[in-house]
Amino acid sequence: GSGVIISPDGYILTNNHVVEGADEIEVTLTDSRRARATVIGTDPDTDLAILKVELDKLPVIVLGNSDQAAVGDRVLAIGNPFGVGQTVTSGIISALGRSQLGINTFENFIQTDAAINPGNSGGALVDVNGNLLGINTAIYSRSGGSMGIGFAIPVSTARLVLDGIVKDGQVTRGWIGVEPNELSPELAETFGVKATEGVIITGVLQDGPAAQAGMRPGDVIVRVDGKAVVNVSELLTAVAALKPGTATPFAVQRGDAMVELKVTPGVRPRPQRGAKR
Repeated sequence: GSGVIISPDGYILTNNHVVEGADEIEVTLTDSRRARATVIGTDPDTDLAILKVELDKLPVIVLGNSDQAAVGDRVLAIGNPFGVGQTVTSGIISALGRSQLGINTFENFIQTDAAINPGNSGGALVDVNGNLLGINTAIYSRSGGSMGIGFAIPVSTARLVLDGIVKDGQVTRGWIGVEPNELSPELAETFGVKATEGVIITGVLQDGPAAQAGMRPGDVIVRVDGKAVVNVSELLTAVAALKPGTATPFAVQRGDAMVELKVTPGVRPRPQRGAKR
């Protein structure tokens, strides 16, 4: 696996799947220095992990702005594929905001055609100025090697995870206790709702935050805190970004009527180890 040094204190960003279950982690720098790394925290929901090494004079990457990245921008993928040593491949950003790939719970991938191979996981995707845009995470492949479709977690997501883990030891996300589904004509007819867009709720956890706010099965969530949500992935991301304990307005279509509910999110439960995410 690969990793990115993001602070002079020795913090390293990598993928959770690179270090998960490891008894011992050794970091090797390009100047051949080696050090034992400790895991500061992991976030399986985004497949990110923060490590720390005790070394001085570390080369530190500059964090870029993934929100300003555009399709067609040139990018470089840096890592240690197949254990051959540090390798840089080039390409372009071929898509942004890729989700519903079934890789992580929270997905908002940068897609690139820069060659990403086994061992590149956790490595840097950088712009032409060397600023970090993302953490290389996965490839679409039928052969096991690069086929020109690779996925990186944007640095905007990584920054949130880093801040949460370094400050609080964990990432705290909002949770409302509902079972969301994509809105289909069949579901709309079953629940007797006239909505054409939004996310339909087919189940509400008893005594959960949504139930306490009056949400019911058949409600269609149209907006969260003023922002439109059009699919389950967007709803999941919007709710996760909410601050637990702070009441938030949810615009809901119920039958023919629009209703505004004030939902106070709880803390999203940690995924069970080994459970399907």
